[in-house]
Amino acid sequence: MAVKQISVFLENKQGRLIAVTECLAKHQINIHALSAADTADFGILRLIVDQPDTALRVLREHDFTVLETEVLVVRVEDRPGGLNDILKILISANINVDYIYAFYNMDQATALNIIKVDNMAAATAALTDAGISLLEDKDFDRV
Repeated sequence: MAVKQISVFLENKQGRLIAVTECLAKHQINIHALSAADTADFGILRLIVDQPDTALRVLREHDFTVLETEVLVVRVEDRPGGLNDILKILISANINVDYIYAFYNMDQATALNIIKVDNMAAATAALTDAGISLLEDKDFDRV
């Protein structure tokens, strides 16, 4: 159960981020979650959107360098140790976490953690076998 994530590679200069958000807004693409990381010269904007295929196409049409990646979206209880429990499952299955970012759902008092791992199939199996809820693209309409 993977979710499509769009990664946009941006020059680290004024106006590049808003160029992406304006492009998405113009095409009625909603951003559900995002993470931005930078270095001195460039940044990576990671997005979970409601129309990943359309976002990929229109961003490419507007000359952005983009990549689609599959990630896991894990619903985690809002309590001390909630994320730690997830990470213990992954490490026990010998799965490496490449990166992670999260957002909080106040209505459901849970965190949604977006996790990129080195073995999607093994991570999915380990988490679902442990009874952990994984979201799919279509689930974001109900988050």
